[in-house]
Amino acid sequence: MDTGQRESILVVEDEKKISGIVRGYLEREGYRVTTAETGEQALRLLSEAFDLVILDLMLPDMGGEEICGRLRENSDVPVIMLTAKSGEEDRIRGLGIGADDYVVKPFSPRELVARVKALLRRAGKTKKKSFSYNRGRLRMDVELHEVMLEGSQVVLTPTEFKILLSLADNSGRVLSREQLVTIVQGYDFEGYDRTIDAHVKNLRHKIEKDSREPEFIKTVYGVGYKFIGIPDAD
Repeated sequence: MDTGQRESILVVEDEKKISGIVRGYLEREGYRVTTAETGEQALRLLSEAFDLVILDLMLPDMGGEEICGRLRENSDVPVIMLTAKSGEEDRIRGLGIGADDYVVKPFSPRELVARVKALLRRAGKTKKKSFSYNRGRLRMDVELHEVMLEGSQVVLTPTEFKILLSLADNSGRVLSREQLVTIVQGYDFEGYDRTIDAHVKNLRHKIEKDSREPEFIKTVYGVGYKFIGIPDAD
């Protein structure tokens, strides 16, 4: 690890062989790893602070979707879902309840470690940041995971928030749908670009006065989207 930090990771996996392999690879990279074999055990452990959670969906006592949903009620810790389900609808459903990435078994432990590093890197970049645009009309507080429009809170889904933050972080630069998939979800699969379009449409409905004359998110036809909000002086 570049910084020497020992980020803590919770691995929720009932197959001991898989759990042991994942733990071994992560510990070799310098991470502190805690393991859980059941959903009940995971929920007890999640009262502690972790930097990332690797969550198997097929647990003996409850579904990983339920655990992720309960976790998202009060935490935005990055979550990688680990599962044998490979269908597009399964992926979309998992991401819709708040997962940040989706790894299908069988998987490469080295690829999993790479995804862990990428998620932690993105999470680190967003700590304790706040942004304001268009003379305070739009405000984003990344630490609180909060967006304000003209002083009123706007309720965004985790994916909508990530899209808005990714576009704002790349202000003025066009991001393709494929780039947004990589930035927001950490991987690509066929058909997801259409889902990105749907998320952007919902996001615009929440923050734009008129999507035909946007203040913040502009469509670059045939390419993708770019953020055009004017940042306020600090």
